[in-house]
Amino acid sequence: MSSQQPPSDQYVWQDREIRFDLPINLLRCRKGEFEIDSIHSIEDTKGNNGERGSLVITNLRMIWTSMRNPKLNLSIGYNCILNITTHTANSRLRGHTQALFVLTKFSGSRFEFIFTNLVKNSPRLFTTVQAVYTAYESSKLYRDLKLRAAIIRDKELLLLPKEQVYSTIKGVWNLSSDQGNLGTFVITNVRLVWFADMAENFNVSIPYLQMASVKIRNSKFGAAFVLETTPQSGKYVLGFQMKPQERLHRVHNEVSSLHKLFSNNPIFGVEYDVEEKPQSLEQLTINAPKDDVEIVGKEDTTDPLVAYYADGGSKNVDRKVVYNNDLGLAVEELREGYSIRELWKCLHKT
Repeated sequence: MSSQQPPSDQYVWQDREIRFDLPINLLRCRKGEFEIDSIHSIEDTKGNNGERGSLVITNLRMIWTSMRNPKLNLSIGYNCILNITTHTANSRLRGHTQALFVLTKFSGSRFEFIFTNLVKNSPRLFTTVQAVYTAYESSKLYRDLKLRAAIIRDKELLLLPKEQVYSTIKGVWNLSSDQGNLGTFVITNVRLVWFADMAENFNVSIPYLQMASVKIRNSKFGAAFVLETTPQSGKYVLGFQMKPQERLHRVHNEVSSLHKLFSNNPIFGVEYDVEEKPQSLEQLTINAPKDDVEIVGKEDTTDPLVAYYADGGSKNVDRKVVYNNDLGLAVEELREGYSIRELWKCLHKT
């Protein structure tokens, strides 16, 4: 697998790699990453069958950690996932039961992970993982460089959720060809978009996440605004030009500032709310209310015949015969706690 390099704000590996047995600091959420759900009593059935652990689901990855030994863990980036299905698996802790199968690909190799929920009749493992993965797949424009995408309609950028347009700059030349193409810049809080004025489908969407550098360089066309993208997005070098020079520098300063701001507070675009996330013990604990009951008198209102009804209403065993002073007769010994006077009152009630 990949080398255990320290996390970098410039390189986002969490959603693009599979890593095993990470140090604890690499299991913590990076900037822009947040925990969506945490499910306890999850078994890594394929790799650590019989090992009880917990599964943390973030907006970038799945993290399984052994409860017995936290150094035994997995980090699975959503970008590595090929397929998620449910099948029957053989768990040492639950036997034959439904489990979550996650098929992945990383560094040219395929890996399969099987997770079993040890809590019966709990669908959270299946529903949450699949829903968050779907949200990740549908929000790639936040994270991936796209060429010739369907992002422009009637000269207007189709905005992503929570995306805001900061500037629209016309008269920007794309220097990808010898003659250049005239188009428009749209600068938002998430990305920089350029599209050709004569053909809207000739466009490029560059998230700040994939920008390696933002510079002004000299070219055969004069001073140019140059973007270099990260190796993960193809390591492109994209040149643009606009007049006058002051305008070029103003755009450079704006994009540079937004790039730095985004690095400190990145937006990855994955939004999901857990509807059935269990409440904590503190949330479930309530103070016992005081009984608003007034006790009148000290008379015991318990019906003494209840003890006999518990015998099913029939007399199966004779009790010891004793002399009763109140009646002056020999009677069967009463059960402890009862008197002839109480039984006599019950007979009068009926």
